[in-house]
Parts: sequence; structure tokens; C-alpha cells
Amino acid sequence: MIRVLVADDQPLARAGLAALLAAEPDVEVVATAPDGVQALELAASLRPDVACLDIRMPGLTGIEVTRALGDRDDGPSVPVLILTTFDLDEYVFEALEAGASGFLLKDAEPEDIVRAVRNVAAGNGTLDQAVTRRVLREFSRRRALQRVLTSAEAAGHLTPREREILELLAQGMSNDAIAAALTVEVSTVKSHIVRILPKLGVRSRLQAVVWAYQNKVVTPQD
Repeated sequence: MIRVLVADDQPLARAGLAALLAAEPDVEVVATAPDGVQALELAASLRPDVACLDIRMPGLTGIEVTRALGDRDDGPSVPVLILTTFDLDEYVFEALEAGASGFLLKDAEPEDIVRAVRNVAAGNGTLDQAVTRRVLREFSRRRALQRVLTSAEAAGHLTPREREILELLAQGMSNDAIAAALTVEVSTVKSHIVRILPKLGVRSRLQAVVWAYQNKVVTPQD
């Protein structure tokens, strides 16, 4: 069962998303929050499998909550899926920098939102298809996340297998797909990713993908 926290300052949006997710047989909405302060408190205490956060909330924004959860050392981090009505690149940049595991527009199809929650719970990052290619191209051009990402020298610390997995990760492949491509167990892929992240100085697999594009491990495709 995937335990989910939903936080949104708009009651209708909050109730709608909670109802959508609760209708799934493998999802349990453990709590809802109307603002960022309550969202942080609930996420820290309940440790849900996924926290679905709106960006613009009173008290603390979704990005501030994400950053605060990543900076805590009193337990495992809570994967965050950012949901927003705003298709703005800067929000995407900030969400990734803060350590979000996924970013999705609220006007996405219901099945896409449910799929994103499952992906984030499984450790697979999610970016809205409407912004993914544009954002990756932009990240390859600028150094927006330089303060959390290490230099290209970090690639030298990766083993050949880790670099191979990073390349497949940057192509948008899930853990299952990577395992099938390399003929290894999924648990082996997960173990490699756990070792890759600190070597690159990043918090999430999405940040690892950004690092790969920034340092030309892979090149955005048109």
C-alpha cells in the first residue's frame, strides 16, 4: 500500500486529488494539509511514501517544504511529487534543486497523476511530458543547480557500471527497464543508484539526470 500525503491550499483541489488517489486499491491517503507548515509537520511525523505538494501554499511553499524535508536528519527522506498549475521553468528548476522526486502539472490526466505517484513511490522520478524536453535542454545550457551539483570531475568516481546506469537513467528508463536492459536484478539497479547519488552530490534521481545533461554524459535529443 502506498501511503500518500496531499497538501494544497485550495479545498476543492485538495479534496479532488485525495479522492482520486484514495479510489486506487494500492493507495492510502494518510493525511491532507491546507498549508505548507502543516504539510511539513505531517510529512515529518507520518513519513508517507509520497508527499503530493502544491507549489503555492501559505506559510511554506511546496518547494520550501521539499527542501526542509531533505535537510532533516531524523529519519529517511520523504519523496515529494510537486503538483502545480504553473508551467514555469523556474518552478521546475527550484523543485529539482530542492530535491523533489517529481513535477507534474495539475491539468495532467488523472491516470497520469496516479502513475506519477506510483513512480515516485517506487523510486522513479517523474517530469511532466509538457516540460521535460524543454527543461532538459535548458539544463544542458545553464548551471542553474551548480550549488548542489558537483563538477564533471565527479564522473571519474563512477564505476563503469554506475556510469552505464546513469546514462540509462538519463534516457528516462525506470529501474525495471534498466534491470532488463543490463540483465541484472532490480535490487542491483537500486543499490547502484543509491551509491551514484552521493558521488554526484545530488539528492534524487532527477537531480542525477540533470547532472548527466549538464556534464554531457548524455545529450538532449530534439
